[in-house]
Amino acid sequence: MKFNSDKTSSRRKNRKAHFSATSVERRVRMSAGLSKDLFQKFNVRSLPVRKDDEVRVCVGKLKGQEGKVVACYRKKYVIHVERCTRDKVNGQTIFRGIDPSNVVITKIKMDKSRKAILDRKNRANVGKKTAAVDVDNMAGVD
Repeated sequence: MKFNSDKTSSRRKNRKAHFSATSVERRVRMSAGLSKDLFQKFNVRSLPVRKDDEVRVCVGKLKGQEGKVVACYRKKYVIHVERCTRDKVNGQTIFRGIDPSNVVITKIKMDKSRKAILDRKNRANVGKKTAAVDVDNMAGVD
């Protein structure tokens, strides 16, 4: 059953959107859930993964592995995690590509923009406006 009439459920259109997505759109699609303690702390379910976040792999052969995100490979929709590697036949070590939906963020690399995203997505503040914002908006009214 279709819940939102503004979104398409067409397989053809969804595949086209997925494969022709811009880098900005891919960033949002490459989101991962936050761990239980981070969810309780920030009241945010998920965030786009970025370099220097610490993650734990929850699904697949590498389940249980933890490490820092070395790269977000948007073209392939994968992330590379520190200790999630494999050895090639010639002896070279390469990173295994992991889908961001298969990891949980355990530590966030915090900066100004990330803090703003967490404040905006905070579930506890939904529907509430802070007094400081209202005062600023009413400053020029008369």
